[in-house]
Amino acid sequence: MSAAHAADVVQEQAAPGFNWSGIYVGFGVGAGANVHKLSSDFLPGLSLNGIGGEGVFGQATVGYDYMVSQRFLLGGLIDAHVGTIKTSLDAAGFNADIKETYGFDVGVRAGYLLTPTTLGYVLGGYAWQKYKLDTNIGGFGFDWDQGGYFVGAGVETAISSNWTLKGEYRYTRFSTNDSLLSDAGLPVPDGALNLDTSRHTFEVAASYRFNAADGGAASFETPSYNWTGFYVGGGLGAGAVVHQIEIPPLAGAKFNGLGGEGVFGEASIGYDQDMGSWVVGGLVDARLSGIKSKLDLGGLLGGGVDSISLNTDYGFDVLGRVGMKVNEATLAYALAGYSWQHFKLDAPAPLDVDWGSSGFSVGAGLETALSDKMTVGIEYRYSQFAKEDFSDEFPIPSGLATTTPSFHTVQIGAKYKFN
Repeated sequence: MSAAHAADVVQEQAAPGFNWSGIYVGFGVGAGANVHKLSSDFLPGLSLNGIGGEGVFGQATVGYDYMVSQRFLLGGLIDAHVGTIKTSLDAAGFNADIKETYGFDVGVRAGYLLTPTTLGYVLGGYAWQKYKLDTNIGGFGFDWDQGGYFVGAGVETAISSNWTLKGEYRYTRFSTNDSLLSDAGLPVPDGALNLDTSRHTFEVAASYRFNAADGGAASFETPSYNWTGFYVGGGLGAGAVVHQIEIPPLAGAKFNGLGGEGVFGEASIGYDQDMGSWVVGGLVDARLSGIKSKLDLGGLLGGGVDSISLNTDYGFDVLGRVGMKVNEATLAYALAGYSWQHFKLDAPAPLDVDWGSSGFSVGAGLETALSDKMTVGIEYRYSQFAKEDFSDEFPIPSGLATTTPSFHTVQIGAKYKFN
């Protein structure tokens, strides 16, 4: 009787609905990483993927959505962002930064209402970004811009009569810049250095919808969901790694960093306790990853060695999380805990080494119920691992060369709760 009454209450609250059609404005903050691939027309087959940077950004959005049926939505958006995602090099009194300063995106999105107040969606469109190189050498520096495309996915949920909260992942790929050096004033032909840039970002944003409470919205049953119980889950995601390389004998050289990107899959088991408006829980997960940095050699070394790669192949996490119910079926949460990652350098012997590294992860996500047993969600994690001293792997002096890796990853996942 109690469960039936709870379902009736949820249905009664959902009856007026949430009107997703109309104009909205939003603002948000996010984090992410980019990867620059370097190649040259004069050295075919030789490329490095890549040079990595990381940082945070802020973004403002204006958009319009239209419900084409009871559960399907189409919309368009324009947003602008400023940020600090950058690559930095410090050595012997010289320092240089390549920074993403500002940019904008113009796109469309298609969504499906998981509940009357929670939307799952995909999006894509055109992206434009301004970059700037700053150095401390005689004021030398320059800027350039690149255009490209973005694709992504997100979850957006109503938190009041007019406000929504969303978590959104975007993968952005920019067109090849083959004139970077000549644009900087160097006497070299186009194609001497080609730059291909990609970016992985996650944003948490709030949006104000001007006529969300005006009525006319579709209404259907919202799942009655109790978060208490054990669950199993799985997810697919993408992201980037940035290695901060330090070589102290080389005039204290510090390079942040060596970048890589890829996709991964993850499986988890956990337990949540529903405490009314709040949910607390813990989980253990394991992942297989294809995130890597890669140097293609184009046969320069011979002997069948075509490439050298630094792989992040598998790992696990032990995490706790705390969430707040933003409506009857959706949870906004933060998480943190211990992480372990295995790294492998695929290179000719004796450089083919591997190691494991401990660290921590922090993150946030949105999760919504599809039924009384199933949920889906989107989640971002930032992970940083302990410094690896390569003297542990090679016969070199301690502290000669080290790396400190960090991850920016986003996954779309589903969970099944047993009770």
